Amino acid sequence: MTDIRMVYCTCPDTDVAGALARQLVERQLAACVNILPEIRSIYLWQGEVQDDAESLMLIKTTQANVGKLQEWLLENHPYDEPEVIAVPVTEGSPGYLEWVTAETQTRE
Repeated sequence: MTDIRMVYCTCPDTDVAGALARQLVERQLAACVNILPEIRSIYLWQGEVQDDAESLMLIKTTQANVGKLQEWLLENHPYDEPEVIAVPVTEGSPGYLEWVTAETQTRE
């Protein structure tokens, strides 16, 4: 088990995802954010089935930052109820995992 988390967050499009991703990295809440430009999301919202094109952010961070990252996304995301799901990373290349940890530590 590692301290690294992969956080999934959908966005209405790549422009929104890019703007959010840049801020997450600049604020050191994430070491890296990959953006999948178009996914198809089928879900229930307010009792109705929705079928939407969205973009998906794959956010790499640490367990210590998940709460702050989620709080920031809830305040800055355009959705009323954004998807923010953190999944533990159980294994990975040691150098990459160390890099994620280093890049999400506050610099003095």
